Amino acid sequence: MDSTTSHNKASLWAVGLMLFALFFGAGNLIFPAFLGQQAGENWLSAMFGFLLTGAGLPLLGVIAVGYSGSRDVEALASRVAPWYGVTFATALYLAIGPLFAMPRTATVSFETAISPFIGESWKNIALAVFSLVFFGMTYWLSISPGKLVDRIGKILTPVLLLSIAILVGYAAINPMGVPQAAQGDFASYPLVKGILEGYGTMDALASLVFAIIVIDAVRAMGVDNRADLLKTTTISGVLAASCLAVVYLFIGYMGATGVAGIGLQENGASVLSKTAQHYFGTAGIVLLGVMVLLACLSTAVGLITSCAEYFNRLCPGISYKAFVILNTVVSILLANKGLSAILQFSIPMLMLLYPLTIVIILLALTDKLFGGGRIVYFCTMMAALVVGLLDAYKAAFGFSEEVTDAAASIERALPFYNIGLGWVVPSLACFILGCILNAALKKKA
Repeated sequence: MDSTTSHNKASLWAVGLMLFALFFGAGNLIFPAFLGQQAGENWLSAMFGFLLTGAGLPLLGVIAVGYSGSRDVEALASRVAPWYGVTFATALYLAIGPLFAMPRTATVSFETAISPFIGESWKNIALAVFSLVFFGMTYWLSISPGKLVDRIGKILTPVLLLSIAILVGYAAINPMGVPQAAQGDFASYPLVKGILEGYGTMDALASLVFAIIVIDAVRAMGVDNRADLLKTTTISGVLAASCLAVVYLFIGYMGATGVAGIGLQENGASVLSKTAQHYFGTAGIVLLGVMVLLACLSTAVGLITSCAEYFNRLCPGISYKAFVILNTVVSILLANKGLSAILQFSIPMLMLLYPLTIVIILLALTDKLFGGGRIVYFCTMMAALVVGLLDAYKAAFGFSEEVTDAAASIERALPFYNIGLGWVVPSLACFILGCILNAALKKKA
């Protein structure tokens, strides 16, 4: 094997590991741990569902962007309509950027790594100082996007994976007990419940954003041909998704077998904290803090870089560096509002964006089946948009007494609406309608 081939393979691994680190935030630790606890003896089937949406959908997102040949999310979404492309891309970048995901990376890592060691009276001051340091490091890592592969893929990710391996590997070798009885919906339909739980990672949203970073990194390796670019991007995506799947499986098993030792916990963060303390004492809390801090830092870098690059393209008169600074400052300010406030603010936006993201990914992958007809994109997306707006309104304001009857009628009329999947059937129906109209227009022409 010559040195060039060896270098390319090493670079491909680095890109894949970078993508894994960008995807893997604190939520990716917390959700599978809690799923394992709740699913108990059904943890494997629940985990399979979780892998479909927690690892499979992000992989499809990366492939969809590469397959489409789009330069960014805006270009992909503009297949619906030019105005929609700008609106969707802006909303997506703001949601996973300075308005929600970026400040959340700081608050989650603070709550896990710092908060257990300080008194309640000092937490506000400590959060302010921590957010400045955290986003200062994020700024330094983000200011040179060309160095992301070296700084994240070759440095942060191996340390993160080592930290995870120590905890979950030890737990796998020395389980606290055997999985207990499944709880709630995990007892009735563990697979479906696992699928829904996978949405919580939000990696499907981020995949459309991170795919651009991967494609740029692959191009920097000297890959320019579209077919080779898609192949290399897909391999990197498969590597990242495989790492996610393996980590999820081990964390899920740890959660499922841990009930015998630590009992049922209220959330995934508590599961991880008590598990780490059970196996390693105070050192375990420190280890967990390192895991969460590295996971959040790498994700924050990916988000801030992607946002700055997009808004720089949208407004070329403002430099990339200026947008990095702006995103950093806004994230610091919002991080100091606290985790609960950030989560409350984000839910309506996520209820709107998630179905829109899934639909655009699936449309991009099936584009050749309907000849890329804009009317197919438009009909399908408008159906998802209407239901998404309804879900967002419900999450933000609830349904008043005046509209309770109407809301009940909607829930009865839309299959799966009560489990947050009300957009599926209308989108599918409008996709078929769009295909019929597209065929009719082509025949008429």
